[in-house]
Amino acid sequence: MTGAAPTPPRVFRDALVVTQDASRRVLRTDVRVEQGRFAHVGPHAPTEGAEVVDAGGLALVPGFVNLHTHVAMHPLRGIADDRDLAGFLETLFAVDAHRTESDVEAGARAGIAEMLLGGTTSFLDLYYFQDAVARAVVDLGARGFLGWAVLDPEMTTQKGRPLDNAAAFIGRWKDHPRVTPLVAPQGVYVCGPETWLGARDLAARETTLVHYHLSETRKEISEHEAKTGRRPADWLGEIGFLGPGQVAAHAVWLTGGEIALLARAGVGIAHCASSNLKLASGGIAPIVELRAAGVPVGLGTDSVASNNSLSMLREIHLAGLVQKNHRWDAAVLPAQQLLDLATIEGARALGHEGRLGSIEVGKAADFSLFRLDHPTLQPARPEALVSHLAYAAADDAIESVYVSGECVVDRRRLVRADWNQIRADLDAAANALWAARPK
Repeated sequence: MTGAAPTPPRVFRDALVVTQDASRRVLRTDVRVEQGRFAHVGPHAPTEGAEVVDAGGLALVPGFVNLHTHVAMHPLRGIADDRDLAGFLETLFAVDAHRTESDVEAGARAGIAEMLLGGTTSFLDLYYFQDAVARAVVDLGARGFLGWAVLDPEMTTQKGRPLDNAAAFIGRWKDHPRVTPLVAPQGVYVCGPETWLGARDLAARETTLVHYHLSETRKEISEHEAKTGRRPADWLGEIGFLGPGQVAAHAVWLTGGEIALLARAGVGIAHCASSNLKLASGGIAPIVELRAAGVPVGLGTDSVASNNSLSMLREIHLAGLVQKNHRWDAAVLPAQQLLDLATIEGARALGHEGRLGSIEVGKAADFSLFRLDHPTLQPARPEALVSHLAYAAADDAIESVYVSGECVVDRRRLVRADWNQIRADLDAAANALWAARPK
């Protein structure tokens, strides 16, 4: 399996560039993209052999990193609304038992299309049938970090041993330029020590990331404490699981000691504000304390069954408002930090800040072009642009999206796929799954 064919060099002339570099500069300047990377960021970009794009009316923004998704659940948007996590999962598990690889791929294609149209170029996913998701990533041109869901064998509907399935998936995709396979233990409620440590060992052997749910609800914690005498994060530390190269999703209910433990272990956190609010997880994730402790924190949408959107712009906005209101402090998580969470900090949580998350020479050319004449970006001033992205911008302000220098969304149209066909396939998958939902 190979990636897309190389695209010719392009020079974006006179763009308003939100670099997200170490100085967080916003520059009116040129950007040259060549061989899938940023080759020049600054005045007077060389134009030899390049297509020159007049970008004077455009903002060039790093591609968003969605740090927690179940992207193939697209056919299930709206299927379990207005329920707490336990009720939500009851419906989802019942429907999941009827899923096929074909409908997983249909869902993944629809989800990736929505993300690309919203400026998300990289996403971290946790599901099964991940070969189907990987094919969708390649077909549409996104960048996927795909975790095969691992549970105790007696807790799963997968055929075969989940850890073996994960190992086989990693082996099939580990050399692909757009797909990064990994192992993904579901959570403490379906994984015992053997599964957790098996996932750790598999990741070490294959040098992959590990992704999992952690401390999402009080119920999860109280049940785990009753079973083991320890809170989930403390217990994972005690059994020797925690370590670098891990991203835990949610992390709403953490103590100060657990925050310090996660920081020492080098674990990253995917903050999923919208999903936690809609599922009434209670509490507010301690994002400020996690960041102060040095924990890499990014933003995740979770699935469209619980969010119900894959818009990172919406996630940025809501994550900021929730923290400000909760703390009675309007200065908490200012606009620049919120944009950081969706770009360079998300990349750092993945361990890929050296190649993703900012517009700098040598990094992968993953970015979006925002229309500066869009109503939600007015007044279109350089000093206000980060604020607009954090608090105002709408997804349809995004005109085009590039991954590794390849245009995958051009003037609001998918380049590699036909949206009408994606929608038709999604409808067919949804019809079967909705018919299987508990009445």
